[in-house]
Amino acid sequence: MADGSSLLKVTIDFDQSHLFFPNIIHWILAILAILIAISYGPKLLRKAKSKVDKSGEKAKKVDWLRLLGTLVITIVYFSLMESVGDIFPNMGLGFLLTSIPFMFLLSMLYVHEPTRREFVTISLSSFISPLVAWYVLAQVFNISLP
Repeated sequence: MADGSSLLKVTIDFDQSHLFFPNIIHWILAILAILIAISYGPKLLRKAKSKVDKSGEKAKKVDWLRLLGTLVITIVYFSLMESVGDIFPNMGLGFLLTSIPFMFLLSMLYVHEPTRREFVTISLSSFISPLVAWYVLAQVFNISLP
């Protein structure tokens, strides 16, 4: 080849290289979710409909607060993680600083009437768990976190 390029030459864009495997995983999960929905969806819908018809009872009410709250908190968590990580680049603090409130809010959402003891337990676990995960992944194994 006249320009000196070769099929054996590999160039890596290190600014984007950390996105390679997450993109592969996203596509695999999306394809699997579609396959599961196609394979089992109709059967599950028929089964749910027949249970309602046979028992004569309505299906249980959906807890919309927790369902929508979980969706909103999760979307905000993933949306903010990279932005916060950009403030402190290459330190994994985007993961750490967004995981603490994410875990706290999600846990509080699912506790119906939190006691003082439950509040303290949730607070401690919301702080300690992401801190341990961040330390092990980012510091011990040197894995790049957002």
